Amino acid sequence: MHSKVPKPTDPQLAFSPQSSAREAWRMFEIIAEFVTATERLRAIHPAVTIFGSARVSPGSGAYALAEDIARRLSDAGFGVISGGGPGIMEAANKGAFAGTSPSVGLNIQLPHEQHANPYQDVSHTFQHFFARKVMFVKLSCAFVMLPGGFGTLDELFEVLTLVQTGKIRRVPLILVGEAHWRGLVDWIRERLAADGLIGPEDADLLQVIDEPQAVVDAIFDHYHTRGFTPSAAEREAEFAL
Repeated sequence: MHSKVPKPTDPQLAFSPQSSAREAWRMFEIIAEFVTATERLRAIHPAVTIFGSARVSPGSGAYALAEDIARRLSDAGFGVISGGGPGIMEAANKGAFAGTSPSVGLNIQLPHEQHANPYQDVSHTFQHFFARKVMFVKLSCAFVMLPGGFGTLDELFEVLTLVQTGKIRRVPLILVGEAHWRGLVDWIRERLAADGLIGPEDADLLQVIDEPQAVVDAIFDHYHTRGFTPSAAEREAEFAL
C-alpha cells in the first residue's frame, strides 16, 4: 500500500508568513520586469524574431543562412530579434547589425551556456523565461525558425498554440531548413491532423521555406492586405496572454 502525504488540517500551516512575503516580493519583481521591458522595447516595430540553436558554429551553413535572412529582413525595414546568445542567435543579430534596422537581443540570465553576443543595437536581459517569451510574442509580426533543439521546439509550439487558440493574430511561422523540419511537418499532418488532434487547417500555419529572399517575401505577402499594425480586437487579445 502506498502512503499518502498528510494534508494540513489548518490552511495557515501550508504557508508561513515568511514564504508569503517572499512570494509577494517575487510577484513585484516579475511585474517590474514586464514594465521595464515593455517601456524599453515598445518602439521596436515591425519586428521579426529568429529562433534556432545556440550550438550552431560560425561558418556552418545554418549560421550563414540565418545571417543572410537577418540582413535581408533588416534592410527591408524589420527590426530583428533573437535570444541574444551564441549560435543562430548570434548569426541573426550579426546579420541585422550590418543592416539598416535594429538588431535586438532578448537575453536570459543563466548559470551556464548563454553569453550575450556583441551584435546587438538593443540588448535587454531577463531573469524569467516566461517574461522573455511574452515579449518575443508581443514584439514580433513573424517568426523564422532555423534548426534547433528543445528550446527552439518549445518556442515554435508556444507560438503555434497561441495562434491556434486565438490568443494572438495569425502570423507567419516560417521553418527554414527543409531537411531538418520535414519529418516534423509530415508527423503533424499524418498523425495530429489525421487523428483529429488538431484541426485540418492547423498544419497550414507552418511554411517551409529555404530561400532567404523568399522568407522576406512571404512575410510581406502575408501582410499585404492587413498591415503590420494589429487591429483593436487583436490588441485586446494580446492583453489576455
